[in-house]
Amino acid sequence: MRMHSSEIKHFDYIFTGTGLAALMTVYKMVQSGKFTDKSILLLDENSKKTNDRTWCFWSENETIWTPVISKKWDSALFSSENFKRDLNLKPYQYNQIRGLDFYNFVFEALSKSSNITFLKEKVTDINELDTHVFVGTEENRYTCNYLFNSIYTRAFALSQTKYPVLQQHFVGWFVKTDTEIFNPEQATFMDFSIEQRENTRFMYVLPTSKTEALVEYTLFSEHLLSKEEYENEIQIYLRNLGADQYEIIEKEQSSIPMTCYPFWKKNTKRVLNIGTAGGWTKASTGYTFKKSDKKSSALVEFLHPSTPLRKTSESLNMKSFHKKNRFWFYDLLLLDILYHHNELGNSIFSSLFKKGKPKLIFKFLDEETSLPEDLKVILKCPKVSFIKALFRVIF
Repeated sequence: MRMHSSEIKHFDYIFTGTGLAALMTVYKMVQSGKFTDKSILLLDENSKKTNDRTWCFWSENETIWTPVISKKWDSALFSSENFKRDLNLKPYQYNQIRGLDFYNFVFEALSKSSNITFLKEKVTDINELDTHVFVGTEENRYTCNYLFNSIYTRAFALSQTKYPVLQQHFVGWFVKTDTEIFNPEQATFMDFSIEQRENTRFMYVLPTSKTEALVEYTLFSEHLLSKEEYENEIQIYLRNLGADQYEIIEKEQSSIPMTCYPFWKKNTKRVLNIGTAGGWTKASTGYTFKKSDKKSSALVEFLHPSTPLRKTSESLNMKSFHKKNRFWFYDLLLLDILYHHNELGNSIFSSLFKKGKPKLIFKFLDEETSLPEDLKVILKCPKVSFIKALFRVIF
C-alpha cells in the first residue's frame, strides 16, 4: 500500500473519509480479488491510530470480523424502573469490537495491495464533472472515475423539517473498579431505571471482567448535554452499583444522527454517499456496524457483479444503488414519536423487551423479518402512540 505518490493523480475509485463504511468496503474489495486492476485512493485527515470508538453487533454465526471481536456475550440485561429482564440471546451473540483493533486489522490487509493508496489529507472540495470527479485536499488535487463519500454533512438533515432529526449521544468511560461489581457474562443493553428528565435516557454497560467495563450514559434526543452532565450521571450510576473507588482507563464520546432523511437523494451518477453520510446508520437505534456490513457487501457486488450483466464500469450509475424498504418507514414512525414525545422512549422499549422474544427483536432490528413477524414486534409497542405517528407521517 503506497503511502504517498505525488505523480499519480487519477484513480479508478476515491474514498473521501475512512470510517467504518469505507474501510469495510475496501477490505471486501481486496478480499474478493476482483479489483486488483483498479487504483483506489483513501483520503482522511485522521490516521486511524487511536481507539476512538467501540462498535457492537449481534450475530448468529462467525463473520469475517470475528478475528477482531474483543468480547462476546450470550446474555443481556434490560432494566426499567418497573422490571428487570435477563435476555437469553441465543442463537445470537452480542459482539464488541474496539475501533483501533478494527483499523489495524483492515489496514494490515490493505498494506499488501499495491493498487491501494492511503493519504492523510483533509478533503476540501468535491466537484463532479461529466467524465470524472475532481477531489481537492489542502495539499493536492486528484481525479477519479467514481467517488465514495463518507464525510457527513450535518446541515443536510438539519436544514429541513420534513424528517425528524434526533441524536444518539453519549459519553462512555472504560473503568477499572476496586471491587467486583460487574457480571462479565452479561451486557446491559438498556437500563432505564435512571432519571429520564423528559427524555429517552439509559445506561449501557459492556463488562469485560468483574472489575472492568465500558459504562455509557446514552440519550436518544434532539439536543446534546454539557459534558459534565453525562459524567455526573456515570458517577452516580457507578456509586449505585457499589463502585466507590475506580480508575478511568479511557473515555469516548460521540453523537450519531438518528433520522430517516433520504441522504441517498444526494447520490449522483459518479458520487455515492456511504456510511452515516449515505443513511447507512439504523435510524431507530443508531446501530451502524451490522447495517454497514450488509451495505458494503451489496456495494462490492454492485461494483463488480459476478454475472456478466454489465460489460463495462462505464455503465455504472451510483444513483441506482439505494433501495428503500418498509423498515425505513417503521424507523420513521418511531423517530416521529420520540421527536414529538421524547419521554416515551422508556415505555416503548420496555414494552418491546418485557415479553418480546430476543431472537425475534434482533431479527427485526436486522431488517430480516417477514411481514407477519414485523407485526408481532410492532404490536407489542404502545399502539396509540404509533397510530398517532402514522397519521402525522401520512398527513
